[in-house]
Amino acid sequence: MTVVYFIRHSEALKSNNINNSDTLQVQNEKWPLTENGENIAKEKSKIEELQNFDVVYSSNYVRTISTAKYFTSDKINIDENFGERKFGINNWDELPSDFGERQFNDLDYKIGNGESINEVIKREEESLINILNEYKNKKILIVGHSTALAALFSKWCKINYTEPYTFNGNKFFDGKWNYCETFKLEFDDDNNLINITNVK
Repeated sequence: MTVVYFIRHSEALKSNNINNSDTLQVQNEKWPLTENGENIAKEKSKIEELQNFDVVYSSNYVRTISTAKYFTSDKINIDENFGERKFGINNWDELPSDFGERQFNDLDYKIGNGESINEVIKREEESLINILNEYKNKKILIVGHSTALAALFSKWCKINYTEPYTFNGNKFFDGKWNYCETFKLEFDDDNNLINITNVK
Protein backbone atom coordinates (compact mmCIF):
# COMPACT_ATOMS: atom_id res chain seq x y z
CA MET A 1 0.00 0.00 0.00
CA THR A 2 1.21 3.48 -0.90
CA VAL A 3 0.29 6.34 1.43
CA VAL A 4 0.08 9.92 0.20
CA TYR A 5 -0.43 12.83 2.55
CA PHE A 6 -1.77 16.04 1.04
CA ILE A 7 -1.28 19.23 3.01
CA ARG A 8 -2.65 22.64 2.14
CA HIS A 9 -0.06 25.43 2.46
CA SER A 10 0.10 27.52 5.62
CA GLU A 11 -1.06 31.14 6.02
CA ALA A 12 0.17 33.40 3.21
CA LEU A 13 1.18 37.05 3.38
CA LYS A 14 -0.64 38.82 0.56
CA SER A 15 1.36 41.64 -0.98
CA ASN A 16 0.18 45.06 -2.16
CA ASN A 17 1.74 45.51 -5.61
CA ILE A 18 2.18 49.25 -6.08
CA ASN A 19 4.77 49.20 -8.85
CA ASN A 20 5.13 45.66 -10.16
CA SER A 21 5.05 44.43 -13.75
CA ASP A 22 4.40 40.80 -12.72
CA THR A 23 1.12 39.30 -13.88
CA LEU A 24 -1.48 38.58 -11.20
CA GLN A 25 -0.64 34.89 -11.54
CA VAL A 26 3.06 35.46 -10.83
CA GLN A 27 2.25 37.82 -7.95
CA ASN A 28 0.04 35.09 -6.47
CA GLU A 29 2.80 32.50 -6.83
CA LYS A 30 5.24 34.73 -4.93
CA TRP A 31 3.22 35.22 -1.73
CA PRO A 32 5.40 34.13 1.23
CA LEU A 33 4.15 32.84 4.57
CA THR A 34 3.24 35.15 7.41
CA GLU A 35 5.12 34.73 10.68
CA ASN A 36 2.03 32.99 12.02
CA GLY A 37 2.04 30.80 8.92
CA GLU A 38 5.60 29.71 9.62
CA ASN A 39 4.58 28.79 13.17
CA ILE A 40 1.52 26.83 12.02
CA ALA A 41 3.60 24.75 9.60
CA LYS A 42 6.34 24.19 12.16
CA GLU A 43 3.86 22.96 14.77
CA LYS A 44 2.11 20.72 12.25
CA SER A 45 5.42 19.09 11.37
CA LYS A 46 5.84 18.00 15.00
CA ILE A 47 2.93 15.56 14.68
CA GLU A 48 4.51 12.10 14.72
CA GLU A 49 2.38 10.83 11.83
CA LEU A 50 3.64 13.67 9.65
CA GLN A 51 7.32 12.81 9.97
CA ASN A 52 9.77 10.57 8.12
CA PHE A 53 8.40 10.91 4.61
CA ASP A 54 10.20 9.00 1.89
CA VAL A 55 9.69 11.85 -0.57
CA VAL A 56 8.24 15.38 -0.41
CA TYR A 57 6.60 17.26 -3.28
CA SER A 58 5.35 20.83 -3.50
CA SER A 59 3.74 23.09 -6.06
CA ASN A 60 5.95 25.87 -7.42
CA TYR A 61 4.33 28.55 -5.22
CA VAL A 62 6.46 30.19 -2.53
CA ARG A 63 3.88 29.50 0.17
CA THR A 64 3.79 25.75 -0.53
CA ILE A 65 7.56 25.41 -0.71
CA SER A 66 7.88 27.38 2.54
CA THR A 67 5.39 25.01 4.15
CA ALA A 68 7.01 21.85 2.78
CA LYS A 69 10.44 22.76 4.16
CA TYR A 70 9.26 21.86 7.66
CA PHE A 71 8.55 18.27 6.65
CA THR A 72 11.93 17.32 5.19
CA SER A 73 15.61 17.71 6.00
CA ASP A 74 16.63 16.46 2.57
CA LYS A 75 14.97 18.03 -0.48
CA ILE A 76 11.68 19.20 -1.94
CA ASN A 77 10.59 18.10 -5.40
CA ILE A 78 8.81 20.95 -7.20
CA ASP A 79 5.94 20.07 -9.54
CA GLU A 80 3.88 22.95 -10.93
CA ASN A 81 1.08 20.50 -11.76
CA PHE A 82 0.12 20.71 -8.09
CA GLY A 83 -0.28 24.50 -8.32
CA GLU A 84 -3.52 26.31 -7.54
CA ARG A 85 -6.19 26.76 -10.16
CA LYS A 86 -5.29 29.62 -12.51
CA PHE A 87 -8.03 32.24 -12.27
CA GLY A 88 -7.50 33.84 -15.69
CA ILE A 89 -7.94 37.43 -14.52
CA ASN A 90 -5.72 40.52 -14.52
CA ASN A 91 -6.86 41.90 -11.16
CA TRP A 92 -8.89 40.53 -8.25
CA ASP A 93 -11.83 42.85 -9.00
CA GLU A 94 -12.52 40.80 -12.14
CA LEU A 95 -13.31 37.66 -10.13
CA PRO A 96 -17.10 37.00 -10.12
CA SER A 97 -18.70 36.88 -6.67
CA ASP A 98 -20.05 33.38 -7.34
CA PHE A 99 -16.78 32.04 -8.75
CA GLY A 100 -16.03 29.70 -5.83
CA GLU A 101 -19.38 27.94 -5.93
CA ARG A 102 -19.78 27.94 -9.70
CA GLN A 103 -16.45 26.25 -10.36
CA PHE A 104 -17.61 23.09 -8.59
CA ASN A 105 -21.12 23.17 -10.04
CA ASP A 106 -19.70 23.30 -13.58
CA LEU A 107 -16.33 21.57 -13.83
CA ASP A 108 -15.71 23.04 -17.28
CA TYR A 109 -16.38 26.63 -16.17
CA LYS A 110 -13.49 29.07 -16.60
CA ILE A 111 -12.90 32.74 -17.32
CA GLY A 112 -10.34 34.55 -19.45
CA ASN A 113 -7.17 32.52 -19.88
CA GLY A 114 -7.79 30.58 -16.68
CA GLU A 115 -8.40 26.91 -16.01
CA SER A 116 -11.47 24.82 -15.41
CA ILE A 117 -11.63 22.35 -12.54
CA ASN A 118 -11.46 19.51 -15.08
CA GLU A 119 -8.20 20.93 -16.42
CA VAL A 120 -6.77 21.16 -12.90
CA ILE A 121 -7.79 17.55 -12.22
CA LYS A 122 -6.08 16.36 -15.41
CA ARG A 123 -2.70 17.93 -14.66
CA GLU A 124 -2.69 16.90 -10.99
CA GLU A 125 -3.75 13.34 -11.76
CA GLU A 126 -0.98 13.02 -14.33
CA SER A 127 1.68 13.89 -11.76
CA LEU A 128 0.09 11.84 -8.99
CA ILE A 129 0.03 8.69 -11.13
CA ASN A 130 3.71 9.16 -11.96
CA ILE A 131 4.51 9.54 -8.26
CA LEU A 132 2.46 6.49 -7.29
CA ASN A 133 4.22 4.41 -9.93
CA GLU A 134 7.68 5.58 -8.89
CA TYR A 135 7.22 5.30 -5.12
CA LYS A 136 5.24 2.11 -4.58
CA ASN A 137 4.65 1.29 -0.90
CA LYS A 138 6.27 4.54 0.20
CA LYS A 139 5.12 7.39 2.45
CA ILE A 140 4.71 10.51 0.33
CA LEU A 141 3.90 14.16 1.10
CA ILE A 142 2.46 16.62 -1.40
CA VAL A 143 1.94 20.24 -0.35
CA GLY A 144 -0.62 22.08 -2.43
CA HIS A 145 -3.67 24.36 -2.45
CA SER A 146 -7.25 24.02 -1.26
CA THR A 147 -9.12 24.44 -4.55
CA ALA A 148 -6.66 22.31 -6.50
CA LEU A 149 -6.70 19.57 -3.87
CA ALA A 150 -10.49 19.62 -3.68
CA ALA A 151 -10.53 19.28 -7.46
CA LEU A 152 -8.26 16.23 -7.31
CA PHE A 153 -10.32 14.64 -4.53
CA SER A 154 -13.42 14.95 -6.72
CA LYS A 155 -11.95 12.10 -8.81
CA TRP A 156 -12.91 9.74 -6.00
CA CYS A 157 -15.12 11.72 -3.63
CA LYS A 158 -18.36 13.65 -3.62
CA ILE A 159 -17.30 17.29 -3.34
CA ASN A 160 -19.73 20.17 -2.79
CA TYR A 161 -18.75 23.78 -2.27
CA THR A 162 -21.02 24.19 0.78
CA GLU A 163 -21.32 20.63 2.16
CA PRO A 164 -19.06 17.99 3.75
CA TYR A 165 -16.89 15.77 1.54
CA THR A 166 -17.74 12.07 1.35
CA PHE A 167 -15.88 8.96 0.16
CA ASN A 168 -17.89 5.78 -0.47
CA GLY A 169 -20.83 7.46 1.24
CA ASN A 170 -18.90 8.30 4.40
CA LYS A 171 -18.17 11.87 5.50
CA PHE A 172 -14.46 12.50 6.00
CA PHE A 173 -14.19 16.30 5.93
CA ASP A 174 -16.50 19.20 6.82
CA GLY A 175 -15.32 21.20 3.79
CA LYS A 176 -13.82 24.04 5.84
CA TRP A 177 -10.20 24.36 4.74
CA ASN A 178 -7.82 25.54 7.45
CA TYR A 179 -4.16 26.34 6.89
CA CYS A 180 -2.12 23.13 6.78
CA GLU A 181 -5.31 21.06 6.45
CA THR A 182 -4.07 17.50 6.02
CA PHE A 183 -5.42 14.36 4.35
CA LYS A 184 -4.13 10.79 4.26
CA LEU A 185 -4.87 8.82 1.09
CA GLU A 186 -4.14 5.09 0.84
CA PHE A 187 -3.70 3.48 -2.58
CA ASP A 188 -3.50 -0.19 -3.50
CA ASP A 189 -0.92 -1.63 -5.91
CA ASP A 190 -3.12 -0.71 -8.89
CA ASN A 191 -3.27 2.94 -7.77
CA ASN A 192 -6.89 2.64 -6.66
CA LEU A 193 -7.84 4.83 -3.69
CA ILE A 194 -9.03 2.59 -0.87
CA ASN A 195 -9.29 5.09 1.97
CA ILE A 196 -9.10 8.80 2.73
CA THR A 197 -9.02 10.46 6.14
CA ASN A 198 -8.67 14.00 7.45
CA VAL A 199 -5.63 14.13 9.76
CA LYS A 200 -5.95 16.52 12.70
